[in-house]
Amino acid sequence: MDELIKKLKDEIAALDLEFRIDLPREIGRARAHGDLKENAEYHAAKDRQGYVNARLAQLNGRLRELSMIDMSKIPTDRVGLGSTVVVLDTKKDEKIRYKLVTSEDVDVAKGLISTSSPIGRGLLGKQVGDEVKIQIPGGLRELEIIELTTIHQTGL
Repeated sequence: MDELIKKLKDEIAALDLEFRIDLPREIGRARAHGDLKENAEYHAAKDRQGYVNARLAQLNGRLRELSMIDMSKIPTDRVGLGSTVVVLDTKKDEKIRYKLVTSEDVDVAKGLISTSSPIGRGLLGKQVGDEVKIQIPGGLRELEIIELTTIHQTGL
């Protein structure tokens, strides 16, 4: 969790510098070229300024959300945020390892799935031995939880 917060703070700092220093400078230079109606540099800088401002709001909101996560409310014996889960796909007789992460860290190819994804939601609150049926876009998955390591055992 600390690594994600640091990543967000680093991006916020870089965008804040761009928003407060670099973009005003670019806009000023572009204004000096004269007519703003047909000034592509000015319009590009203004567009970028709007994007950076919106991204800063989004990142600051996400940082606030993350800071409010109460680790004591994440279960110690059930699947929750930060859990690593090994499931058996009973139809395919195949073991699959998932780690439930925040949306910023999703990488399906590496088995990092969001707690808000269909599989993530289906696994939340379950224990070793539980069988779950999860409807995903590709069809119905039937999974049995065979291993579980929670965030409290490893850290996020």
